[in-house]
This record gives sequence, C-alpha cells and structure tokens, in this order.
Amino acid sequence: MALLDLRNLAVRLAVVALAVTAVRANAQESVTGEYQVKAAFLYNFTKFVEWPPGLFESSDSPISICVLGQNLFGHVLQETVRGKTVNGRMLVVSGIPDARSATHCQIVFVSSFERMRFGAILGELRSGILTVGETDAFIEAGGIVNLKLESGRIQIQVNINAAEQAGVHISSKLLSLAQIIRNSVPPK
Repeated sequence: MALLDLRNLAVRLAVVALAVTAVRANAQESVTGEYQVKAAFLYNFTKFVEWPPGLFESSDSPISICVLGQNLFGHVLQETVRGKTVNGRMLVVSGIPDARSATHCQIVFVSSFERMRFGAILGELRSGILTVGETDAFIEAGGIVNLKLESGRIQIQVNINAAEQAGVHISSKLLSLAQIIRNSVPPK
C-alpha cells in the first residue's frame, strides 16, 4: 500500500509540475506580448515627436531609445527598430543604469521597477527627452507618456504639461490616440 501511495504522490507531483510550467509559460507569453506592443509604440513615437533644436549632435545622429532599469523587453525592442530609420536617422537601443547616463538618449523608457525613484529620475534627465513609463505613478511624477495596460490592451496617456516643459512637441495625430493628462510638473 505504501508503494502505491508513493506512486500516486509522484504522479500528483508530476501533474503539479506540469501545471506550474504551463502557467509560467503563459505568463511569459503574456509579458512578451505586452512588451512587443510597447516596443512597437516606442518605435512609432519616433515618427510623431519633434525634439528641440540642438538635441542631436549632427544631422545624421541616431535616435536613441534607452531603457532605464530592468529591461523586460529582452531583445524585442532591438529587433523592432533594427535597420529602421526615421527622418534619415537610424534608431538604436541601449540600456542605461541611471538618469545621468541618458546624455545620448532622445527617448527614455523607465521601467516600473524604478517606481520608488521616478521623481528623482525625472528630475535628473535633461530637457528634450521624451520620457515613457508604464505606471500611473510615472505620469503623476511628471513623466510625459504612460503606456498603461488596461483590460489586456495598452492605452497611451500623454502629460501635455510635462511635454511642454521638456520642449518636446508631440504630433496631433499621436495625441488624438491618447488620453490627455494635464498634471503639473515639478520644476527642474
């Protein structure tokens, strides 16, 4: 009888292990899908944003999309922009450890894992950078764009006041797709 109980236990453990693996795989696919959509948004933002004059070193300097904090995109963001140009500028992706490292960035995506430091990060970034986050707290702290996951879809929120303060002009075409937020922005 004890041998039968051990076999039943082994079968049950195997079933539980398979179920956990399936749940992890589904969760990973969900995260991957979410970040594929967010990567596409970041790429398309480059087409609908005008940065202040003098932000680029030269007329052929690349548009640099930087990820600050934990990179949940994996290689998806790099693959999304690989070989693409916008207004004659190549697109490049890099990870940065902190806001001080964003001197070459035109877009900075701030990971939700940085939520305790949003205010400090946004305060350290130079003017002219399109800041993009993924939580309500980010846009409330003065971020420009929030990619909000709601009911399984990514919604765009744009803080107009933050964009104006940063000197970043966002096309009316993009704004027509976004929920407009008018939060006050802490002075730099």
